[in-house]
Amino acid sequence: MPTRILPAVGDADAARSLTTLLSRLPDAEPVQPVTDSTQLVDTLAHLAAESVDELPEVVVVHERIGPVPALELIREVALRFPAVGVILVTSDAGPGLFSAAMDSGARGLVALPLGYEELASRVQAVAQWSTGVRRHLGHGGDASGGAGGRVVTVSGAKGGVGATLAAVQLALAAQASGHAAALVDMDLQSGDVASFLDVQFRRSVADLAAITDISPRVLADAVFRHDTGVALLLAPGEGERGEEVTDRAARHIVGALRSRYDVVVLDCGAQLGAASAAAVETADTALLLTTPDVVAVRAAKRTVRMWERLRIRKAQETTVVVNRLTRSAEIQPSLVQRITGTALAATAIPAAYKELQGAVDSGRIHDLDNRSTVKQALWSLAGELGLVKTPEGEPARGSGGRLRGDRGAVSFRRRGRTGG
Repeated sequence: MPTRILPAVGDADAARSLTTLLSRLPDAEPVQPVTDSTQLVDTLAHLAAESVDELPEVVVVHERIGPVPALELIREVALRFPAVGVILVTSDAGPGLFSAAMDSGARGLVALPLGYEELASRVQAVAQWSTGVRRHLGHGGDASGGAGGRVVTVSGAKGGVGATLAAVQLALAAQASGHAAALVDMDLQSGDVASFLDVQFRRSVADLAAITDISPRVLADAVFRHDTGVALLLAPGEGERGEEVTDRAARHIVGALRSRYDVVVLDCGAQLGAASAAAVETADTALLLTTPDVVAVRAAKRTVRMWERLRIRKAQETTVVVNRLTRSAEIQPSLVQRITGTALAATAIPAAYKELQGAVDSGRIHDLDNRSTVKQALWSLAGELGLVKTPEGEPARGSGGRLRGDRGAVSFRRRGRTGG
């Protein structure tokens, strides 16, 4: 069977040279090169959604790839697609870079200028390794789940639409179903997760920003274990420290959390920064909350278009969730979907602030009554997203976006179409 090889090269001349040499390798099947890090991850994610067998056995990453640095990109590919072997092509083949590449998850390194024998030997070895991994995983396995958990970001179209409440309840639902869940406050200047859960903390996400190798011990020292079992990584108490969390640091932090927890929920707030942009870009699921009013829906559309312009997230890969919905509202979820061009969650969250006020004011949103229609809807949304597992271990997905027995979830569907 031919070895499928996906080159990732930012420079057109280097891409032609690499593809030509790869095509000369025995039993090699080079595919169309990708030109940047975003295109590479998007391509692999699309193939992985079909089956592990659709993924290329080998990805060759050129040192001139961008905008994400090559080692950062290799780390992300290794975490999200463990059945893919990555080779780094670089002009610096010294022991320092070799060690860094291996630590990032690369399976090999080839020096520039490229030589046929060295490239052929390395591709063959990595292809054999990839084949062995796939045999171990089994045909039709989940290509992105073998090396870590599910990452979900929750962003607000604007301030005050309920992103933090949604993020907290999604994490609580995942934890209550038996998953190991982590909740990260990535709203670095004005995060409210600590206030919602009434916790006092010393360490924050900023304390991990300067650490390049986040070991399990280091991560355990930074998280706060809540009474519910959810691991909390909170925004810094001094908002100015949020600037310490760069996009590179955010990728490291998310990768470390993904490798340790089954479900990682990130509250990204409504303001786009380098860290939240990196989180949204690398997430398995990106939620955008809006309320059914003109101002919020316009803000949601602006956010979606900005994410596309900055190549953070495509509209069709973003899922809009409508919060505080009433049946009498002039703006219904189907209209929001048409305006934003996104996917739409089948579960909408009803407007019932009186249910929440006591729990919010006391900072004990985790004690929200099970009869609350808002809680039922948000836990139903968790089931729709596959964050909740049944006693048999399968993700719980409610019919029409509702979990069985959840009377309060408000679900709207266009005829003949499922949301989300």
